[in-house]
Amino acid sequence: MPSRLKPVDVVIVGFGWTGALMARELGDSGLKLVALERGGDRDTDPDFQPGVMHDELRYAVHHRLMQDVSRQTITFRNRRDQTVLPMRQLGSFLPGSGVGGAGVHWNGRHWRFLPSDFELRSHISNRYGAGFIPPDMSIQDWGVTYDELEPFYDRFEYLCGTSGQAGNIAGRQVPGGNPFEGPRRRGYPTPPLKSSWAMVLFEDAARRLGFHPFPQPAANLSRPYTNPEGAAMGACLYCGFCEGFGCEVRAKASPQATLLPAIRRNPNFELRTNSMVLRVNLDGNKTRATGVTYLDARGQEVEQPADLVVLCAFALNNVHLLLLSGIGKPYDPDSGQGVVGRNYAYRIVSRAGLFFDNQVFNPFMGAGALAMCIDDFNGDNFDHAKRGFIGGGTIFCGSTGGRPIQYHPVPDGTPRWGAQWKKAVTRYYNRSCQVTAHGSTMAYRGNCLDLDPTYRDFYGRPLLRMTYDHQDNDIRMSHALTEVCQQIGKAMGARQLSVELAPTPYSIVPYQTTHNVGGATMGADPKTSAVNRYLQSWDVANLFVMGASAFPQNTGSGPTGTVGALTYWAADALRNRYLKSPGPLVPI
Repeated sequence: MPSRLKPVDVVIVGFGWTGALMARELGDSGLKLVALERGGDRDTDPDFQPGVMHDELRYAVHHRLMQDVSRQTITFRNRRDQTVLPMRQLGSFLPGSGVGGAGVHWNGRHWRFLPSDFELRSHISNRYGAGFIPPDMSIQDWGVTYDELEPFYDRFEYLCGTSGQAGNIAGRQVPGGNPFEGPRRRGYPTPPLKSSWAMVLFEDAARRLGFHPFPQPAANLSRPYTNPEGAAMGACLYCGFCEGFGCEVRAKASPQATLLPAIRRNPNFELRTNSMVLRVNLDGNKTRATGVTYLDARGQEVEQPADLVVLCAFALNNVHLLLLSGIGKPYDPDSGQGVVGRNYAYRIVSRAGLFFDNQVFNPFMGAGALAMCIDDFNGDNFDHAKRGFIGGGTIFCGSTGGRPIQYHPVPDGTPRWGAQWKKAVTRYYNRSCQVTAHGSTMAYRGNCLDLDPTYRDFYGRPLLRMTYDHQDNDIRMSHALTEVCQQIGKAMGARQLSVELAPTPYSIVPYQTTHNVGGATMGADPKTSAVNRYLQSWDVANLFVMGASAFPQNTGSGPTGTVGALTYWAADALRNRYLKSPGPLVPI
C-alpha cells in the first residue's frame, strides 16, 4: 500500500514551461501547491555553466537532459498491420526531463500561430469547400481564437524577453516584420538578434524573388532585459551551444531564467524532484480526481491527495497518464470513436544544403533561433486550390552553431568516410549553410496513440504505443516547400545543392523535431476532444491538461509560444472562474 500524504490544494505533474507557468499563476491564490517532477533539480548556476554545459558529446549526442528511455519509452509502427517495436534510444524527438523540462534545451524559436490555424476546418471549408478536406483527415477547430489568445501571447513574449521585429501592430503593417502574422498589441520586448552572413544572403535572395523575409522571433535575447517577474536576463553570446543545452547567462528564456526565482519565494509552493507520477487517482464514479500516486526519490510509492490536478508533462506523457488513469474514452481508429489518443500529429521537415565557392561563413557563431524566415508559404498564406493540399510551413536560413561532432556538411556524392570525405569536410565546413522548411502535419484517422498490449515500462505499466506515418497531403506539401528552398538557395548563389526530404515512410530514428502534438486535443465537442477550450477535462472537472497534447493538428510554426499562451489562458480561467465556483467551465 502506498503511504498517504497530507492533502494539498493543487498537484502539478511535470515542471517544465507549463508547470512553472501554472505554479506562478496560482502562486498568489493562497493555495497549497505541490509540483512533482520525474527528473532532478537544476538551475543556471551551477548546472548550465560553460565548464559543464559546453559538452557536445554529453548533451547533444548522449542526451543528458532528456528522457531516460530505459525507464520510460514508447513503442512505434507506421501502420496498424505492422509489428510494433520499442524505441530503445532517442532519435526523431527529444523529450526533456528534469526541472525546466524542454524549456532548458529548446532552441528558442518563439512563434505565434496564424489566426486561421485556430479555426482550420472552418477556414478551409469556407475558402475551398468542405470537399477539399480528404475523408481520412480529422482536422478540427481549436475552440479558441487567435484574438482570444493574443493577450496571453503578449504576456509570454514579455516574460521571455523575446527578440524580434513586429509585422502587424493593431492591424498596421510594420516594415521588416512578418506581414502575415495576426495583429499584435505591441512590438517585441527586445530587438532582433544580429544577422549572420547566411541570413543576409537569404534575405537578399528572398526579396529579389518577391518573398517577405523577416528575422526569426527568438527567445534568445539580443540585449539584457528584466522581465515582469523581476528576473534579470543577459544578452546572447552567440556561442553556438543552444539547442540541446542550457544557457549560462540566462539569455535563452527558460523556467530557470524567467520564473523560478519568483516561484521559489512562495511559502505555499513545494517542488519534489525525482518523483515519477504513475497515475491520476479518481473517486468511485470516475468523475473527480482525488490526487496522484507517484514513486518518490527513494523509490517508495506515495499517494498525494489534492483538490485539483494539473497535468504539465510532455505531450506524449500527458496522453499516457490519461490512458493509464482511465480518464476519457480511448480512441478507436476503426470506429473513429473516443478522444484520448486521437489526432496525434508530428512535423515534416526538409531542407536544401547549399555549398559555395565564393562565400565564407562563421560556423562557430550561432544561437538556437538565429534565422531569417519567410512565411509566404505557411498556413493558408497562399492559394491551395490548384496545389491540391492543405497546410504549409515556415522556410528559413539560420546559424545555430557548427559544433565539431555533429556538423560536417558535404555535398551529395561525397564518400561517407576516408580521405575524400575529410577533404570535403575541410573544404565546406565554413562554405555551406542550409535553407530549411518546417512543414505542418494534419491529423488523420489512422495516426494515433494508445496503450501497448505487450510491452511495459520500468514501472510495470503498459507503454504508450504510437501509430504514425506521413500522409500523401503532407508529403506533397513538403515537396512544394522544398522546391522553394532550392529556388532561394540558387538565388543565394550556391554552387551545389543537396536536397534532404523528410523520410517516407516516417522514421523514428533520425532527429527531426520535438514538436509532438495532439492525443488530448481541445475543442468545443466532447465527442472529438478530450479537453474543453480552457484545457479542462470534459470527464473530470478538477483535472486540467496543459501543453501541446491539446493541439488538434500541427501547424507550420514552432509550438512553444502557443503552449505558453494556452497555459496563461487556462490559468486565467482557473483562477478567475474555476476557483470561485469549481465545476465544468463549459457545459456539456
